[in-house]
Amino acid sequence: MNKLNPSFNDRQKASQDAKKALLEKMRSLNPANQPGFAERQAERAKVAEEREKRHAERDARKAAEAARIAEEKREAKLAAEKAAEEARAAEEYEKNRALIELAERRAAGKAKRDAAYAARKARRDEKAVSKIELKTSSRKN
Repeated sequence: MNKLNPSFNDRQKASQDAKKALLEKMRSLNPANQPGFAERQAERAKVAEEREKRHAERDARKAAEAARIAEEKREAKLAAEKAAEEARAAEEYEKNRALIELAERRAAGKAKRDAAYAARKARRDEKAVSKIELKTSSRKN
């Protein structure tokens, strides 16, 4: 056949040749077929492994820091609870001390009133006794 009118077989063969050429071109462009590819892949794997190691170390540091912060918070909470308990105890002590002082003042006031009452009664009794003595002494005379 001529060049202007190729036969079906010529066209088919040209298509197959073009496909083979394209396949060869793509194979040559494939990075796996290029020189130094294995070394670059090994280097990338090594870098990735080191990155993972750094990430694991960073995560461990973060976990340790989080644990330390949690412990500090727990200790601060315990200290705050202890301080609050001490404040409640001091307040209760002051309240009880005030109540005790009030009771002592009331008892002292009552004792003073009782003493005054006893003194009045003693004076009254003395007067009564002295009146009786005056009456009996005036009868004797």
